[in-house]
Parts: sequence; structure tokens; C-alpha cells
Amino acid sequence: MRDAVRAGLVAAFDEKLVDRLLDAYEEAKRNFYLGKHRPSEVEGGRFCEAAFRMLQQAAFKKYDKLGKQIDTQKLIRQLESAPALDSIRIHIPRALRVIYDVRSKRDAVHLADGIDPNIQDSTLVVSVMDWVLAEFVRLYHNVEPAEAQRMVEDLVTRAVPAIEDFNGFLKVLKRGVGASDFCLLLLYQRGRDGATFDQVSTWALPKMRANLRRTLDQLVHDKAFVHRNGDMYLITGAGRREVEARRLLELE
Repeated sequence: MRDAVRAGLVAAFDEKLVDRLLDAYEEAKRNFYLGKHRPSEVEGGRFCEAAFRMLQQAAFKKYDKLGKQIDTQKLIRQLESAPALDSIRIHIPRALRVIYDVRSKRDAVHLADGIDPNIQDSTLVVSVMDWVLAEFVRLYHNVEPAEAQRMVEDLVTRAVPAIEDFNGFLKVLKRGVGASDFCLLLLYQRGRDGATFDQVSTWALPKMRANLRRTLDQLVHDKAFVHRNGDMYLITGAGRREVEARRLLELE
């Protein structure tokens, strides 16, 4: 999916900027999935540096060299009056500013309310990054917003410590995982490609196979974490959020 996203963007932007944007995005998402919240915010800053330059290129046909500090407040004001689409002039710049502000103040003092501010901040950062990238895809791939979001969701290879791909055989490395969570992890890894019952059965542990159909049916009907299309099972948005919220992707 990265190749498809990249192909659409490099038709409009310098490929160095596109690669910097996608690299930062993928690294931020991987760190977030693994509970590394501060690194996610750092990558959010790198993402913004590339995205702001893409906005410059879109609006003014040129951009500041990489490595040069950008005055984001000044640039945002310049973009507001540029002859460009509203997303380029207003929406994306203001969204990027949110990431910048969170990143620069992530070490500020927070109230001792028992809530980890790094989790809150990084959740906001990656959510805004999702939206910004989906907006770039929507604008420069000529697709509907829903399709743009699906492309973004599939962008990050689900190559996480909890799962390893051995030439098409998916092995769950996380110990002590119940059958339902085991299936969710497999389908999370598969993304929009999904998996057939036979595939899931092949990857499942022997002790899970006797009741595997019932396990999958419960995920489909009782929890709506999985969608069934014929013999194909696909994880839903609710299922992805369940995997990420419960940090099932981590080995420990």
C-alpha cells in the first residue's frame, strides 16, 4: 500500500518530501502501537517538517530546504492568503500546528491526576497525522474520503513484535493469548486482505481449532470486531481499536 500512496503523492510533490513524510508516519505509528509514546511525538515533528514543505510546494511552487528551521506561524499566515484549496490554505496547516504545539510542550508539568500525559499527547498526535495523510491522499489520488482513510489505515505494515510472517505463515509470538485475541491479532496483521477460515485454522494453535468457527462467529456477531464476507474474515475498525487499546501488539 505504501507504493500506491507514494505514487500518487510524488506526482505532485518532491519525492524527498514524500519519503520523509511516509517514513515519519510509519515510524510514529509503530512506536505508538508498541507503547513508545514520546518517540511517536518526535516522529510527529518530523512528519510536520515534511508536510509543511509539501504545503509550501503546493501553494508557492517552492519550499524551504530540509534542515532549515521553518517559522510555522508565519507560514500559516502566508498560506491563508495563498491561491490554493481550503485544505492547503487552512485545514492542514492548523492541524499540523496542533502536533507542533503538543510536541514542544510534552515535557511540561501536568496535574497529578493519575493520567499519563504522554499517552494522551501521543494519541492526539497520531490521530492528527492520520487525518493529515488521509487528506493529502484524498486531494492527490482523486478518491473519496472513505477510500483515502482506508488507504492510510493499510499503509503501516503490521510487522509488530507480537506476530511474525514466515513466507506467508503467520505465527503469533505473544504468550498466553486466548483464542479470540489470537484471531484478532491474525486479522489485524492481514488488514484489508483478510483471511479465510482455512488460513486462520492453519495459523491457529491446535487446541483452538475445534471451536475456531464459534470463536470467529462470536467476534463477528457478539462484538462486531470482525466482518465475514463469504468465507473471508476481515477485522473491523472496532476490532483494530480493540487490539491497539489493549496493546495486544506488544510481546510482553
